[in-house]
Amino acid sequence: MTGTSITAPADPLISGDDQHLRILTTTDLAGIDISLSDVVATVEGAYRTLHAGRSDNPRKLTVKPPDGHSVSYAMLGRDGSRDVVAIKTSYKHGLDKGRADQHYYTALTLYDDVTGLPVAMMDCARIGSLRTPAVSALLARACAAPGARSALVIGTGTQGRLALPFLLTTLPELDRLMLSGTHPEGIAAVRERLHAHFPDRDVEIVTDLRAAAADADVVVATAGAHTPAAVEADWLRPGALSVLVGHGLAPSTLHRADRVIATSEAQMHITGTDMADADGQLPAVDAEFPSVLAGASAGRRSAQERIFAYNSGLVVTDIALGHRFAQLALAQGLGTEVPLWQ
Repeated sequence: MTGTSITAPADPLISGDDQHLRILTTTDLAGIDISLSDVVATVEGAYRTLHAGRSDNPRKLTVKPPDGHSVSYAMLGRDGSRDVVAIKTSYKHGLDKGRADQHYYTALTLYDDVTGLPVAMMDCARIGSLRTPAVSALLARACAAPGARSALVIGTGTQGRLALPFLLTTLPELDRLMLSGTHPEGIAAVRERLHAHFPDRDVEIVTDLRAAAADADVVVATAGAHTPAAVEADWLRPGALSVLVGHGLAPSTLHRADRVIATSEAQMHITGTDMADADGQLPAVDAEFPSVLAGASAGRRSAQERIFAYNSGLVVTDIALGHRFAQLALAQGLGTEVPLWQ
């Protein structure tokens, strides 16, 4: 499906000095106002620069103990349009417990590759909470069937709460919005975020997941690992696009898809092992998303294809959006200078 690209605002280079590091906390970043279209444009620009060969996005490093109670990632990258180098770290503890008992920490450190000076270190939680649904929305714009009008979001956690506003940003013609969730506070948060960005729109809470999936042109699965939700391939209508962010899709949606798109095939083989078949195998990816966005590969070849899209975060998108937030934060005088190297 085609849509209008949004042009990202130009980012002037920003950097500090060789003795101090500016720290941007959760509170600092929470106070920054940024539009959904700005986020989408920034993320799209990062993908296009990567496809053009001007950015570097090496495979992420992963550490996970044998019992699976935690997982850690380290991601290094370079944004060629901003001349920024960065490293992102992510650590989640309590994967064997409920959401309330889990701990999650993620940080992004940016360096100006022109001056060689540090830009900022920041909490990366808000960056990820915006970047990921923006990618899903771009996938929907590029891969949904022509005339798509209905969307189903599975899950009401961090990634589920902005999924619908971002989908409406890239596919404003959607007229039926459905949500499958079990946590009342999460459902309320989804409604609040939707009304904040689109006051005249509401979401339909569904309890029959199979029926809802059959009615959806776009399915975005964002649920946590303990969800009982698992949409099967034969529940999906012809032409449906299913986007996997977290959980909520059964492996059949991948293995029986007519076309498979991934933000990164290498990343899918690291973080998508729960979608493997009985032999532990994942199917080949037909196209990577940066190539689709750039027009070098087809997102969809026919209106009837059932397409599976794997949304795994690429650090170049974190770098681009993190740099955008750092630019806005510095303009507002936010953050704390720490004499780290004195």
